[in-house]
Amino acid sequence: MDKLEVNSNLYKIRHSLAHVLAQAVLEIRPSAKLGFGPPIENGFYYDFDLEEPLTQEDLPKLEKRMRHILKLGQFFEREELIQKDMVELLSKENQHYKIEQVEDLVAQNEILSLYRNGPFWDLCEGPHVKSTSEIPKNCFSLDSLAGAYWKGSEKNGMMQRVYGLAFETGEQLKEYKDKRNLAMQRDHRKLNNKLRYFTISEEVGKGLPLWMPNGTVIRDELEKLAREKEFLAGYKRVSTPHITREDLYFTSGHLPYYKESMFPPMEMDGERLFLKPMNCPHHHMIFKAEPRSYRDLPLRLAEYGTCYRYEQSGELAGLLRVRGMTMNDAHIYCTPDQAKEEFISVMNLHTEYYQMFGLSNFWLRLSLAEEDKGKFVDEPELWKKAENLVSEVMEEVGIPFEAVRGEAAFYGPKIDFQVTNVVGREETASTNQMDLVMGSRFGLKYTASDSQEHTPIIIHRAPLGTHERFVAFLIEHYGGAFPTWLAPVQVRFIPVASAFNEYAYSLNKNLYNSLIRTEVDDSHDSFSKKIRNAALDKIPNLLIVGEKEQSNQNVTWQRYGKKTRESLSFEVFSSMLSEEITNRLDWRNNKKI
Repeated sequence: MDKLEVNSNLYKIRHSLAHVLAQAVLEIRPSAKLGFGPPIENGFYYDFDLEEPLTQEDLPKLEKRMRHILKLGQFFEREELIQKDMVELLSKENQHYKIEQVEDLVAQNEILSLYRNGPFWDLCEGPHVKSTSEIPKNCFSLDSLAGAYWKGSEKNGMMQRVYGLAFETGEQLKEYKDKRNLAMQRDHRKLNNKLRYFTISEEVGKGLPLWMPNGTVIRDELEKLAREKEFLAGYKRVSTPHITREDLYFTSGHLPYYKESMFPPMEMDGERLFLKPMNCPHHHMIFKAEPRSYRDLPLRLAEYGTCYRYEQSGELAGLLRVRGMTMNDAHIYCTPDQAKEEFISVMNLHTEYYQMFGLSNFWLRLSLAEEDKGKFVDEPELWKKAENLVSEVMEEVGIPFEAVRGEAAFYGPKIDFQVTNVVGREETASTNQMDLVMGSRFGLKYTASDSQEHTPIIIHRAPLGTHERFVAFLIEHYGGAFPTWLAPVQVRFIPVASAFNEYAYSLNKNLYNSLIRTEVDDSHDSFSKKIRNAALDKIPNLLIVGEKEQSNQNVTWQRYGKKTRESLSFEVFSSMLSEEITNRLDWRNNKKI
């Protein structure tokens, strides 16, 4: 909840507005039964049991009543009562939900509190502002209506929830609304309706996206980028199957530690097979497949591997939360002396990728274990060693981070890269993990310079996360207007009339044969509509051809989002475009990607 302190001014404003909302509702629905009304992230809500439900058209009238109450300058006054007196007071008001709340609270508190403002009062712990007049009249707005079960349980009755937005100033409220509108416009699911990156079919299954041609282009380009970077960094590419015998997951600890996130087993020929939730056990078996020497280390095994994890239906969300995902995965097997340097290199690779895409607003979350033997592999000395090593690296790379207990992987501490996108939403984009446990569990060995066998340290890393999450993030980051190298269609030719279709197709073939993704709009639409369609499709480069261009073997070039056009020879354009794609330039800031 905005990481607010309970006694902060914003918390008090939101909490007080929840009471003012309930007072306003009782003025127009006197028989309303009151539920909960807390401050929440970005505002507040209140639940009501109403004989006549509210409609969206009622919200402006409620807002007007709330602003009138603010103007009255009602003071918030605290009273304390014992259970019997509180129940008696609530019974007179026929507020049976509140009586039930008292019964829940009395086990913890013999003395209960209420707050009065004007004629309204509510069972409440506080705190609130001193007076309604302290709340700016333009700092809030009622936002939406929703259904909500009493106490959040489907076993209870449904109430009507009224959501409100609230900030300390009207300017902050406007800024939030503007960001939210932008977020709605840039939501990858909404953009997908027009630009067709993926589809989710009920016949295939929930959370199992099918990649359309446009989305597959972006996947392929990201994989190409990763392959190049990893090749130069000394990684070896591998491929592993999608299913595995259950014994492997007992060795890794996914059974039992990760079982709730795994699909149920398949049984064939007396064996139980699981869809793989992670690639790491398979990579460990590749390491184990042949003798290893310290001269072979660090060994860096990389794979864009597809994994399957069971997410609850209600948690699935477009590409952000799925059940089938393809991960930019790699595992680095190294000696203790190499571990720190390798981990720093991995951190730097993450940072380089984010800077490439202009994702500069990020920070790190260091997730550590807690004293819970049921959630984490029980190797306390190894955990301590791993956490100390990762903490040293975090301090050295100098990126702001927050350490939290209890969120580590079951086999080691992890670092999540938390990225805030252009609309202010925070996402976990990628992760690194330091593993001092799995090497021993799998019996992984290398012969050291002392001719003795030792267990390698393992670094798990996925700097581009999964295709699903990272592509969703990029769709929203760019608003669907990708730089040329990443765009599904890189160039669209627009003939001004059908007489110039042949010229357009000859130039199109030239670029297409150079492996540039091009197309010709030879539709019967008007020229202006073709230009408009290209803008809606967010094509980064338009090449307009007509009589003048054909005569001079030129093209007229227009960038996406620009009104200006430039006439130049096709040869010059082709050379510039090839350089832009090869160097992965983003023309909007000339940044090399």
